[in-house]
Amino acid sequence: MNYNTQNFKVELKKIEEWLGKEYSQVHTGRATPIVLDSIMVESYGNYMPIKNVAGITIEDPKTLRIAPWDKNQIKSIESAISDANLGLSVLSDSDGVRVIFPMLTTENRIKLVKILKEKLEDARISVRKERQNEIDKLDDLSEDDIKRGKDDIQKCVDEVNQNLEIIFGKKETDLMNN
Repeated sequence: MNYNTQNFKVELKKIEEWLGKEYSQVHTGRATPIVLDSIMVESYGNYMPIKNVAGITIEDPKTLRIAPWDKNQIKSIESAISDANLGLSVLSDSDGVRVIFPMLTTENRIKLVKILKEKLEDARISVRKERQNEIDKLDDLSEDDIKRGKDDIQKCVDEVNQNLEIIFGKKETDLMNN
């Protein structure tokens, strides 16, 4: 009986996607609406993502413009962004909110790379946990099948770890060169 790694590969892909999403929220000095994806705004008694209560546009490379559909929500959007502590400047006017991305200093870039490395390590830990879960599933197989299964699992782990390194390298390069 051969060991099937399909479900394992799906779980590893989720870890890669998680890391990519986490990295997309680390700003590199350029305005991008993705940075605001995790911020929830109180709207009529419920908490909703900003993109569900306002239009978000890029005004220039350093500025986002948030135009709420209900002008009464300007203050709650402004405070939600400020409370998220993303290091962004927030200014409001009668039409909406401007989010200004500051220039990154060398010190800030080094701090952000450290955060990127921490998130990479979190992803690696998740991969190791998934690997152990898969190895534990091999107990019912013959010795030869267990050996082949472990080899297949390790090949998948090596491939995903390489992909995680590539994702990290791209983000680090993007961060240090902007």
